Amino acid sequence: MRLAVFIALAALASPVLAGDAARGRALYETRCVGCHSVDDDRVGPAHRGVFGRKAGGRAGFAYSAALRQSNVVWDETTLGAWLADPQKLIPGQAMNVQVEDAGARDDLVAYLRTLK
Repeated sequence: MRLAVFIALAALASPVLAGDAARGRALYETRCVGCHSVDDDRVGPAHRGVFGRKAGGRAGFAYSAALRQSNVVWDETTLGAWLADPQKLIPGQAMNVQVEDAGARDDLVAYLRTLK
């Protein structure tokens, strides 16, 4: 019984995605669409279905060798780290854009999560 209570309390204390998807969509439309699209590959790959996908794993897009060979799977943590510093997460990758503001990163990640 105590274990069940502990697990329930731990679940309540777990961090919840802090971002705002509506703000993330607005940021995406102003900061990301120059290279990305939700449904079409551009300079960067399309983002629909990014959650749970292996980095470099979208069929038909010409990823860098570093991305194709990485073991990264996109989730809140990895996308947040990617947006903060792509080169640090996956050395040798080709994206040279960082989102310095943690709140903006959270908002973008929240929006990307909606793209199923």
